[in-house]
Amino acid sequence: MAMQSNDAIVTGGFGSPVFDAQSVFHALMDAMARPGTVQAVSHRASAPPPLGPVAAAAALTLCDADTPVWLDAALATDGAVARWLGFHAGAPVTGDPAEAAFALIGYGPSLGSFDRFARGTQEYPDRSATLIVQVPELTGGPALTLTGPGIEQSATLAPSGLPARFAALWADNNALFPRGIDIVLATPGAVAALPRTTRIQATEN
Repeated sequence: MAMQSNDAIVTGGFGSPVFDAQSVFHALMDAMARPGTVQAVSHRASAPPPLGPVAAAAALTLCDADTPVWLDAALATDGAVARWLGFHAGAPVTGDPAEAAFALIGYGPSLGSFDRFARGTQEYPDRSATLIVQVPELTGGPALTLTGPGIEQSATLAPSGLPARFAALWADNNALFPRGIDIVLATPGAVAALPRTTRIQATEN
């Protein structure tokens, strides 16, 4: 088992690190610029489970030695994901979510309140965390109506695997603007983004 764990940590990074990271970065920036749109990610990474291939690729693209990363309980269990991140991205893993530049959430329903994460200051709102949240799909869940910068009128996104009170949590995040967290939703094949400027209304069924 130890040998398999070590193999999983050493392998699974980008095949062409510079090219692949550029491709993933482009998808992530498109998602941030146009909230609610679904951006396919063709270059993926294989990390120890339960970190999925697109969330892993986003982590390799965004995280480095200067960006502490926090892992939720689903990803921190045996330390394999932390060692994989350290090997492939050089990113330090912190046990304190308030210190994290990025947080990887392996199990969306456990997301909980955002107040444990860094949300920046009025002077430096960019000193906030970005959450990479794994979800099964970006369809099939409760419909969310999105408005704000980058959205012409409104957009609808229906991610599955988020807490039932996600819209209320996000409203609390909006109230802090220009402070606040940003979120990347990662499925096994695509991403969508919710920057702090996006407003969300749960659609009544």
